[in-house]
This record gives sequence, structure tokens and C-alpha cells, in this order.
Amino acid sequence: MAITDEQAAEIAAHSGEEARTRRPTVPALEDMLFQVIPVLDHGFIRVIDYMGDDSAIVQAARVSYGKGTRKVSEDAGLIRYLMRHRHSTPFEMCEIKFHIKLPIFVARQWIRHRTANVNEYSARYSILDNEFYIPESQHLAAQSRNNRQGRGEILEGQAAADVLDILRDDAARCYRNYEKMLGEDENGHGLARELARMNLTLNAYTQWYWKTDLHNLMHFLSLRADPHAQYEIRVYAEAMFEVLKAWTPVTAGAFSDYRIGAFTFSSTMLAVLRRRLAGENVTQPDSGLTRREWDEMQAALAG
Repeated sequence: MAITDEQAAEIAAHSGEEARTRRPTVPALEDMLFQVIPVLDHGFIRVIDYMGDDSAIVQAARVSYGKGTRKVSEDAGLIRYLMRHRHSTPFEMCEIKFHIKLPIFVARQWIRHRTANVNEYSARYSILDNEFYIPESQHLAAQSRNNRQGRGEILEGQAAADVLDILRDDAARCYRNYEKMLGEDENGHGLARELARMNLTLNAYTQWYWKTDLHNLMHFLSLRADPHAQYEIRVYAEAMFEVLKAWTPVTAGAFSDYRIGAFTFSSTMLAVLRRRLAGENVTQPDSGLTRREWDEMQAALAG
């Protein structure tokens, strides 16, 4: 369960509050505010606050005084132009703040994106919950034979069962010892929280508030929503992509076309394509591309 009944009641009470504003709002995103979007077994994302919309991007690009009087199609055309030509500053005018619950090992990968404001739950001040990420069996895979940071074939049968048992047993044992070290009764040691936390496994859940602008959110999504990204962070990115679609639908459409669904060709790749269009039979050895570049280009062209 991602949240407790008490937390659900708190969210419901907060969601029922309304405030008048002169700022532009997005009805589709307003409906999502504060709501828990489950991710993994105990994780979630929630939209806490946001600023701006598609019109704010256009307003900043044109430096206009209001929302403007141009047609929606013209605004969409401008946003697509900005996306296509990588003009990032107008997209930085919009911001969004998430509340995210995620496994510690995912958080350590996530924090490499240093373009956000982050405030994490303090295990020096509070006690972490007894919740751990345990993968579903279809997500247990052996190390890839040709990718040092990727997964290969799915583990099956007894091997998968053994791994799941190890993950559950280690997490449970470490948390019992965590509680024992913290405890102040006759069975505990009263150890400081900032020290006791070191015994927890990396699949323990943490939480943070994560605020970023639209440009850097899309950069995060372009990397983490990619099919090659690690599954456990990719599902968070996919959930956030749905938020993006609700928040700035025109921008999300352009982003999907020019980033998520696009492939960048190098000048050497373009030269190969031109030679092919001219009728030349180009092979990898005489293409000027490495084997990996050649394979990536072939995969992109094959769809």
C-alpha cells in the first residue's frame, strides 16, 4: 500500500480546499493535484504545485504583456518551433513540484539530475518506514552479456525464487536490527538515528519533494522514459510523462515528436543516408561509422 488510511484522509482534506487566483491554471492538472499515483509496490508520485502552462511558454518567447490574441494553432506552431530548434529558455518559465516516494537505490540514480530543488525525508530526524521494494518476478534478470549496466535474460524457476527470498529476508532482518539499535528499552541500544540508518538496505523507501522547471523535467524524461532506462526509474518517468500531458499538452506533443520519438543523426550518418539515396550500396566498413553507431542507425531506420 502506497499510503496509510490516515494519509489518505489528510490528502482528501487538502484536496477539498480551494483558493482564488489570477494566475493561469490548467483544469486537467488541477484535477490531479495532491492525488496519489501509485508506482512500483509501495511508491507513488503526487503533484503538489505548479506554475505556468502552454501559454506561459508562448508569452515568454514573444515577451508579450498578456496571453495574447494569436490563434491556438499559431501558439502550437511556435512551441513546436522552439522544441525543434532546442530553444530552452521559454520552457524554463514553467515549474512543477512533486512529492515522490521511491526506493533509495532509485533515488541515488535520480539525484544525478542536478537541475532540481530537492528536500528528502530525514532519517536523522525521523524513523524510516518498514517498507521495501521487492521486484515482480518478470523484472528479475541476469546481467546483460554485452551491456555492463543493463539486464539480460529473465531469471526463472528456483533462481528467481531464491533471489526474491534473499531480498525479503535481508530487508526484514536489517529492519529488525535497525529497530533494535534504535530502541531505548532493555532490548535496544538507543543508537542515534543518523547512525542506525546505515544498516538499511538500498531497496528501503524514502520520500522527497522535487521541484524543477519544464525544460529540465523534459530532459529528465527524455533519459528516464527511454526504453533503455532502468525499469524501476522508468516507471516513475512514465507516470510523470502522463502529468506532463495534462499540464502542457501542446508542449508534451512536441516533446513526444522531437525528443521521445526522435533519433539524432550525426553528420557521418547523414552522409551515409545521402549516399544511399543516391543509389550507393553502403556497408558498415566503408561508412565511417563504428559498429555500434551503424547498429544504432540501422535500428532507428528499421523502426
